[in-house]
Amino acid sequence: MARLERRIGHVFDDLSLLETALTHRSFGADHNERLEFLGDAVLGHIVAQRLYDASDEREDRLTLMRANIVQRDALAEVALEIGLGDFLRLGGGDSARQRASVLANALEAVIGAVACDGGTAAAGRVVDRLFCARLLRVSHADLKDPKTRLQEHMQGRGLALPSYRVVAQRGGDHEPIFEVECAVAVPELAARGEGRTRREAEKEAAARLVEAIGGSE
Repeated sequence: MARLERRIGHVFDDLSLLETALTHRSFGADHNERLEFLGDAVLGHIVAQRLYDASDEREDRLTLMRANIVQRDALAEVALEIGLGDFLRLGGGDSARQRASVLANALEAVIGAVACDGGTAAAGRVVDRLFCARLLRVSHADLKDPKTRLQEHMQGRGLALPSYRVVAQRGGDHEPIFEVECAVAVPELAARGEGRTRREAEKEAAARLVEAIGGSE
């Protein structure tokens, strides 16, 4: 636990909060979902405050900037950077340890635990430490929804719009995982993405297809 505390920049007075934050519901009844709920709100508030203080952008652009920073895949990247998966307590084996949704939820729970342990100021210091680079590099290109970027790319070339279809759905009602395929006819390419909702999966698939198209041109 001390290694993780050093990585996030917070030493807990009540270490049980961190232990709960690292406990997936598959492990036992005392799991991290309540802390995840709190951490989601705390993170959103802190990021919104940082963006507001640092920028004179309009409300709609600030909203997009915040969404870009706190989206599931971005949270999972931060979790991977600090090796959060190594500390998780899971009941279903290690297969979920590197799953984006599990990592993102756990990171939110850790932020919630910090807020409970040291208050909003402590949570703010952790967010600044973990998200500083992302707050600085948010750009206009990053802000566009991947589906919008893909659609604009196809329309700009007079090509047919992409199609989306659900190819698989797994997990229970509480934590469903959708797998969606996004395809275009010209060039003939397809990519798949996963998410807790169909929309999330479509966005991930579109983002991967944008990258694939860029590499093929």
